[in-house]
Amino acid sequence: MLFLSLQGTTGWARQVSHALGVTVINGQPKRVVTLFQGATDTAVALGITPVGVVDSWIEKPTYRYLRSALGDVPHVGLETQPNLEAIALLKPDLIIASRFRHERVYTLLSQIAPTVAMEDVFEFKRTVQLMGQALGRETQAQGLLTAWQARVSVLRDRLRAHYGSQWPLRVSLIEFRDDHIRQYLARSFAGSVLSEVGFIWPETQADSLSVMRKLSTPESLPVLDADLFFVFMRSEKPAVTQLYRTWTAHPLWQRLIAPQREHVYTVDSVAWSLSGGILGANRILDEIAQRLLPVETTP
Repeated sequence: MLFLSLQGTTGWARQVSHALGVTVINGQPKRVVTLFQGATDTAVALGITPVGVVDSWIEKPTYRYLRSALGDVPHVGLETQPNLEAIALLKPDLIIASRFRHERVYTLLSQIAPTVAMEDVFEFKRTVQLMGQALGRETQAQGLLTAWQARVSVLRDRLRAHYGSQWPLRVSLIEFRDDHIRQYLARSFAGSVLSEVGFIWPETQADSLSVMRKLSTPESLPVLDADLFFVFMRSEKPAVTQLYRTWTAHPLWQRLIAPQREHVYTVDSVAWSLSGGILGANRILDEIAQRLLPVETTP
């Protein structure tokens, strides 16, 4: 992404190249609308309170971990269908969107306010970089990324020391739905975090260009086989719970390495799947340490 800073008679202007074009931003935006979860998360991480956000996928209307920061910030509809009239009424001076969700309405959004768009909604480090540029907060953005790299490095070293010759561990990331399970791969949001920490993927997953694949019958379970599973359920509907019980009781599940070794860890679906931002990614690091490492004690 190209970033140029120009000084004219009206002050600083930035040209930000993004997934849907080049946007000129005059001055430092103060009224920001975020149209996907990772953008909202990142705005908070950068010290920005948006003037408008989209509804969360669960824990509506706002994920619990962001509620204290967002307070009574107005909502402008769904991530997949933002309300353009509601956005316009907020008089934003910057809109953060994504090509993946908003390409069809990008021209209309740009008529409301300067709009920059991520390619995808889950590439959290690129979101930090882009928003840092667009908001004139490059220093804060770099600070977030530097702190992230330091945390990852420390966690990787602790895992390597704890597991010794068993490291790196093979991992599968699994979500139970009401009629199938989803296997998130290395290119997914949480998958990219796991890879960066040093986990490796089974051969059936490692080279996939996809983010996710669906398994519709228990006969597909062997493709999950790994040293450990991270499992989450987005919904607590009875059908989801029943599918979890049925599949985990299946003989093929019981033959997999992670269940046999009791290395199946239930994790928070908001952090691991839905947050999409650097605060959520840090919560993933927290859970990895909590599940897999002994509690550190102060001497």
